[in-house]
Amino acid sequence: MTGRPNERIAYFNGDYVPESRVAIPFRDRGFRFGDGAFDTERTVNGKLFRLAEHIDRLYRSLRYLRIEIDETPDEMARITEEVVERNLPLLPEGEDYWVFQNVSRGADWVGDEPDRRDGPTVVVHVQPIPFRPRAKLYRDGIPLAIAPFRRTPPEAQSPRAKLTNYINVTLADLHVKAQNPDAWAGLLDINGNLNEGAGQNLWLVRDGALYTPRREMILEGVSRETVIDIAADLGVAVHETDLDLYDAYTADEMFLSSTSLCVCPVRSIDGREAASGRIPGPVTRRVMDGYKALLDFDFERQYLRFLDG
Repeated sequence: MTGRPNERIAYFNGDYVPESRVAIPFRDRGFRFGDGAFDTERTVNGKLFRLAEHIDRLYRSLRYLRIEIDETPDEMARITEEVVERNLPLLPEGEDYWVFQNVSRGADWVGDEPDRRDGPTVVVHVQPIPFRPRAKLYRDGIPLAIAPFRRTPPEAQSPRAKLTNYINVTLADLHVKAQNPDAWAGLLDINGNLNEGAGQNLWLVRDGALYTPRREMILEGVSRETVIDIAADLGVAVHETDLDLYDAYTADEMFLSSTSLCVCPVRSIDGREAASGRIPGPVTRRVMDGYKALLDFDFERQYLRFLDG
């Protein structure tokens, strides 16, 4: 096995190889059609957080797509832990990894390719979390902007599966960043209700309670479920319901939850700042602190230390 000096290691179809040796055929259906599923975790102080829940969601997504892989869920968990362990020596002090499992249906061969491999393509890999460009989000809050693109409706494909085809959220992100490079994109569902963005769930705070889009219309985020658990421990009510732009524009506070962010306050939506005028607002602060207590780790401080880095 050869690779570049200090090159990260990935799991690729049964082997641990340098990332430069992960070669996906151009006839792979994941490349050609977005025909695949993936999931992501993060490390917290070098340790994977809620890996079992992410692996479970990955395999539910694969069952939805009718893709069967040789690796069992337990084996996938062990593979993921091994990939992280092999790459920890390359992780700078104080940083953490974003961890990915990517699975496609595999290649559609035409019949005359030598040494072709049948079956799904499976890759597990890591990359450093982008702390530096995101650090200011915890100081200033995220400027959220609603894009004109709608989230794919359940009648077309289930949003509850984490599928490789992210073109609608990609177009939304490109549209929003063309107007404001610092903005994050939010999407509406086909009925005009608030939905989600590229990998993050949206939360509103009103009269001390949390409101979030109902799970039938969104990807059921593992971090979202973590926030629900934390809110229960804090005695904060959670309402999963349809929400429109009026709800967003008049909210007391807003925040996003995601694997890499954990919880991050939203400063404004479409230029309208939350009524509390505080970053983070008081309820968001309680949720963030509850998340830190669960992790036994201060993710907010981890981000903020890169402000001047």
